Amino acid sequence: MADLSKASQTNIGTAMTASYLIGLREGLECTLVVTILIAFLVKSDQRRYLPHVWAGVLAAAALSFGFGALLTYTEAYLSTQHSELFEAVASTVAVVFVTWMIFWMRRMGRRIGGELRTQLAEAVTMGSAAVVAMAFLAVAREGLETSLLFYSAVQGAVTSTGPLLAILGGIATSIVIGWLMYATAVRINLAVFFKYTGILLVLVAAGIAKYAVHDFQEAGVLPGLNTLAFDLTGSIAPDAWYAELLRGMFNITPQPTVLETVAWLGYGIPVLVLFLLPLLKKTPTPAAPPVSASV
Repeated sequence: MADLSKASQTNIGTAMTASYLIGLREGLECTLVVTILIAFLVKSDQRRYLPHVWAGVLAAAALSFGFGALLTYTEAYLSTQHSELFEAVASTVAVVFVTWMIFWMRRMGRRIGGELRTQLAEAVTMGSAAVVAMAFLAVAREGLETSLLFYSAVQGAVTSTGPLLAILGGIATSIVIGWLMYATAVRINLAVFFKYTGILLVLVAAGIAKYAVHDFQEAGVLPGLNTLAFDLTGSIAPDAWYAELLRGMFNITPQPTVLETVAWLGYGIPVLVLFLLPLLKKTPTPAAPPVSASV
């Protein structure tokens, strides 16, 4: 895995771009959830439950950061072969989660506001603890997905703090966007935002699937570590900006193995088609209302 790590360390900047995208996309989903809950309590004159919502949100954030740290430190204490296997399994789980999340948001995006308000109304009738639990569960899912996706997306670049700062920057940007949508008349077409970030995340997930196959090969679980699908190093300079961009964002490399190529194409093409097909059939969607309304 030394060659992979060495190559990845040269593209910290592009790994930061992928990390920022993850933080922005996942962070905005969390922010929308929180602002919907807050708006419901404010409009229904039940502000006394706001501290309980924030308690649940902070607990979910702490769990997410703890989960990310657990992944990192678990890998650090494993032997080389076991570390590669651990990374492979984590990457596989990340691909499953991000795929589910992308399609879930495409299907539920229009109804999520109403469902959250209904769930919070039920929690209020049950008491403060139920409100804390409801807010915690609503945010924890997104937070855990973010930690797992970030861990898998920056394999080989974890020696730099750049990707961590980038994902925090993406989350901070999402918080600003959410606050503007809640507190002002700023309108953002969320359907368009989630469409294009969904496309990018499908490509990022394809790169993570390729990471998983590579790690399975290095762990000895899959064969063909030295069987290359093609070699473009003679035509493409490894340190060229576009080569680093493709490697850092989508794990497209000039010397992939056959199984890595099959994994990237076998995941990326069909998932991208399935994601875009229903969207292409729909009529243009008007700009989404502020987050305090139905999302």
